[in-house]
Amino acid sequence: MSIEPTHRGPAATDEAPGQPRLCRRALFGGAGAVAAAAVLSACGAEADQSGADGTSAAPTTPPEPGPDAAVVAAAADIPVGSGVLFADKRLVVTQPVAGDYRAFVALCTHSGCNITGVEADEIVCDCHGSRFRLDGTVSKGPARKPLKARPAAARGADVVVD
Repeated sequence: MSIEPTHRGPAATDEAPGQPRLCRRALFGGAGAVAAAAVLSACGAEADQSGADGTSAAPTTPPEPGPDAAVVAAAADIPVGSGVLFADKRLVVTQPVAGDYRAFVALCTHSGCNITGVEADEIVCDCHGSRFRLDGTVSKGPARKPLKARPAAARGADVVVD
């Protein structure tokens, strides 16, 4: 009397001879490596835009405003070495040096809170204490990215912004 086995042993497979076998351990290990590489490359890209203290190092310079740019203020109303918050337009306009007008979306890059004002030569977000220079770069965190710049320029006696 012979007894037939009811299961296949470890040597029996449905794969053709010579074909590589993919096990779950290899599959999940490979997926983990891909995820780790994606995280590391994202961290490296952010680090390239930051200074030694983790704050943004390079100011953003948008193109000149187009022909349909809107007048936001009289040039004389934007003080040299400071700026003005236009809360109703969610816009901050600065003049770091005479004749150099900059405009930024008045939302903090840390968590999207509204910018609360301009104090002397810094743009301020009171939500978590972030501060930005007049060129939009971070001077004090927790924000790490510069403010989003908008094209701005003086046209005659007015400051226009796209």
